[in-house]
Amino acid sequence: MSGIIRAYKRDDEGVLHFREAWYDEDDQQFVINHGVVGHQSKTDETDVDDDSSVDGLMTAFAAQCEEDGFAEIPESEQFWVVAQFALKTKDGTERDRHFERKAKAALTGELAWRGLGIVDRTEIGNSRLNVFCLCPDVNKAVNAIKICVRNEDLDFTKLSIAAAPHSDPTAFRLKHSPKQGVGFTL
Repeated sequence: MSGIIRAYKRDDEGVLHFREAWYDEDDQQFVINHGVVGHQSKTDETDVDDDSSVDGLMTAFAAQCEEDGFAEIPESEQFWVVAQFALKTKDGTERDRHFERKAKAALTGELAWRGLGIVDRTEIGNSRLNVFCLCPDVNKAVNAIKICVRNEDLDFTKLSIAAAPHSDPTAFRLKHSPKQGVGFTL
């Protein structure tokens, strides 16, 4: 067992919580990240002396999640949230590719540390940069993306955000736009 385990649970008030665990090979630590979805998480690290114990730690974490009522949310029950930035050229420039890397890194961190999902991929074309995020909670993800774009100075005036169910990636609905009355096109 390797990679990352990510699990969610709604409490009695309907608040979505998350737990995730992974092995950080560089620091030789087993990392558990947890919290309320949409809020900065708490992280606990445990030093691992022997890499062979990682599978056991991951298995124990998965078992504890299951026992506590946490489970993975299947992709089919999540949402595509796309952060779209207007570009000046149709196919993008080297400067746009640098911006793409910066935006992807910033959004990856913003979403991950709040249990809001992952950046699945980016695409440049048709005078747009699209950052595709797979998220369990649309509204919280949209808010986090807007905050991140402002905090990272990623040109909020060029940002549009749309969301669609994972199962219907053609049903994007605009959630944020710098201009009123504008539609959303990938």
